[in-house]
Amino acid sequence: MIPLDEVSIYTLLRMAFVWQLLSFGVYLVGLLAIAAFFFDNFKSVVSIIKAILEPYFQPQLPQTLVEKFGKWAVITGSTDGIGREYAKELAKQGINVVLISRTKEKLIAVAEEIENEYKVKTKWIVADFAKGREVYAHIERELSGIPVGILVNNVGKMYDYPDELSNISEDTIWDMININVAAVTIMTRMLIPELKKQKRGAIVNLSSGSELQPMPNMAVYVATKRYVRCFSQAIERELAEHNITVQIVTPLFVVTKMNQYSDTVMKGGFLRPDVKSYTRFAVFTLGKSAETTGYWQHGLQYFFMKLSPEWLRIRIAHVMTRHFRREYLKNHGKKV
Repeated sequence: MIPLDEVSIYTLLRMAFVWQLLSFGVYLVGLLAIAAFFFDNFKSVVSIIKAILEPYFQPQLPQTLVEKFGKWAVITGSTDGIGREYAKELAKQGINVVLISRTKEKLIAVAEEIENEYKVKTKWIVADFAKGREVYAHIERELSGIPVGILVNNVGKMYDYPDELSNISEDTIWDMININVAAVTIMTRMLIPELKKQKRGAIVNLSSGSELQPMPNMAVYVATKRYVRCFSQAIERELAEHNITVQIVTPLFVVTKMNQYSDTVMKGGFLRPDVKSYTRFAVFTLGKSAETTGYWQHGLQYFFMKLSPEWLRIRIAHVMTRHFRREYLKNHGKKV
């Protein structure tokens, strides 16, 4: 028969062992969660540093965008904002550009500006992506015979200003879906065969930092941008074996026409860069990182935003979009 005091000691030791085992499990889970969080947030930075150092260790690798991806790029939504600056930045590096937008006069003006300044070839295609399926056959015919190496899916549409879903017209909602979801999908599908044929290429999909969480008063827009992320991550794996790069770019606030509903945003600032500065950094990451905010300040902002739980980010976003809505209505003499 085991003495009572020995049973108590045995029980205490067993409990201490179980407690230590549980503590170790909790610490391990915590360390893994922290490691995963930092990897998710800094993998883009690591990829860029790796790409910058590669030429010193593997000088035989292609270095310029032309060497990596070819001499032609297609940019949608290329007459204003980020799309226009992407076209100019790529042309600056000696890449011929195909400009796609809905306004002929603007296309001609941007094409002439790029040709005169950067001495590259240009082609422009008039296409209104809001019209849906009917525009793509025309685009495909116009691109026939052009060895496209880079596709920049930039075209996008936002509300005129943040507002509740019930106040948004059906036409606006369908336009947003056709432009933000269908365009990136069909343009990508259209050009994949050409990229596979060349055994190299890059697809750049412009999303938005707003897709980090659902946003009241911008519900449809943010949902379409979340689609861009999921879509991009999936095809990145599909196309990796074909030497085709897929990059998702998630800008936060940039001073562009899309944000004209807010005087606060349009004033610019440390976290709200002008479109030229933003795009110069974004193009620099092409071929170096599969995912980027495109601007280092935005990367820091994104990092700290992700520290808070999603439910809190949704509520903060609601406060912010209501502020933007009131700001817009007040500035336009409308009832708040």
